[in-house]
Amino acid sequence: MKNKKINRLYTFIILIIATLFLNLASCKQKKEDTLSQQEKIINPFVANSVDRDLEDIKKDGVLRALVVYSSTSYFLYRGQAMGFEYELLKQLAKHLDLKLEIVVSKDLDTQFEVLNRGDVDLIAHGMTITNQRKWEVDFTEHLYLTRQVLVQKMPDNYLNMTWSATQKELIHDPIELIGKTVSIRKNSAYIERLLSLSNEMGGNIVIDTLDSKLSTDEIIDMVASGEIKYTIADENLAQINASFNPNLKIDIPISFSQKIGWVTRKKSSKFRAVVDDWIVSQRRKMNFNVIYNKYFKNKRTFRQRIRSDYYSLKNNQISKYDDLIKQHATKIGWDWRLLASQVYQESRFDPVAKSWAGASGLMQVMPATAVSLGIKDVSDPHESIRGGTDYLDKLYNRFTDINDSINRIKFSLASYNCGYSHVRDAQRLAKENNLDSTVWSDNVEKMILALSLPKNYNKPFIKYGYVRGEEPANYIEQIFERYDHYRQFIPLE
Repeated sequence: MKNKKINRLYTFIILIIATLFLNLASCKQKKEDTLSQQEKIINPFVANSVDRDLEDIKKDGVLRALVVYSSTSYFLYRGQAMGFEYELLKQLAKHLDLKLEIVVSKDLDTQFEVLNRGDVDLIAHGMTITNQRKWEVDFTEHLYLTRQVLVQKMPDNYLNMTWSATQKELIHDPIELIGKTVSIRKNSAYIERLLSLSNEMGGNIVIDTLDSKLSTDEIIDMVASGEIKYTIADENLAQINASFNPNLKIDIPISFSQKIGWVTRKKSSKFRAVVDDWIVSQRRKMNFNVIYNKYFKNKRTFRQRIRSDYYSLKNNQISKYDDLIKQHATKIGWDWRLLASQVYQESRFDPVAKSWAGASGLMQVMPATAVSLGIKDVSDPHESIRGGTDYLDKLYNRFTDINDSINRIKFSLASYNCGYSHVRDAQRLAKENNLDSTVWSDNVEKMILALSLPKNYNKPFIKYGYVRGEEPANYIEQIFERYDHYRQFIPLE
């Protein structure tokens, strides 16, 4: 009897505790909901932001990321898209099983606006995480730590000056900036730091605001050329740029270490959570450090890129064969940047490249095809591009059943890769499966992949049998993906 009373007492106590926890949880949720509603009312950035989170992004199947066109974030070099943010974004998109869509920021002042209205879902641009910015957006886990430094130019004739005379011309302590003019991009985190620094030192630093379209690289170049006297930059960016401009002095810190992260909408909490988990996992991996060092530490390769004619930040060139590609692209009515992307896909602009199957030259023409096209020397760039474009034109003109020009180009490129007859087989298979035989993506593309299976290539209406469909499918996808990059970097004349 005593044990029963004790058990009843325990049960009663547990019920009371459980009820208290439920009530507390309910109160907490109500408080959070109330705070969330208050934030929406008080904070116009949250109220005006689109309701778009991980489920919506997954449904679209596309990761849209805003990047900055710069020497470390995203650029074109020797026909290939490169950059710290770009390489990480490719890995993130693969991790999330999404297609990556790059959007280049045209104005750094409008980045948060572009994000909050839903044009992109992520700002993949190394931004200093500050409380002021957190009012408008949320930040991911930090990618790396850096600090802000003063960027100044050595005296013009410093190599012929004594050390003491040189030192007199330079700033050695942030307090010496009082009364000086520092040129900073408008609305950057550097301005916040300079205002705080002025307040801390009890003096006034004159802030000259620059166009928000200017990248940090361009502003550093302005210091090196003498166009402006001082600027502020993240130390890792300053160091890599100073490797090409030895007349820069960048060793005066003006901040403590700061976290650098990417940016998401406040309403995208689930998306931010998965990106955070991914970033934390990546920071532990050697590959992350390899990529970081590639763009922020490897000064030799940075100088090599800067000096190259085929570096998009300096020249609007893709390859040494641009003029030749333009000439023959015009002849067949193609955008020359698309043809350039195909040439890169075939040979990486190597005129003596040879494949395991025996194809050679810039356009990787097979020996028998070269004879039929009148190509005497496949290693001759002129002959290879002339013959290759003639062949593309012939293929294009055979697809009279396809009215849409982009789809017709994709069918021509697929035929160039795996053979015209195999593509026609894929169209037949598409019709049998109630797909559109005149559309490549998600239609004939699926059927070219299906022709690698016996149950499909053994069907009585399939005339040319097996094809390794993954090759033409990837071929088209990669050419058009690269073409999108080329259009971002290289204007059409």
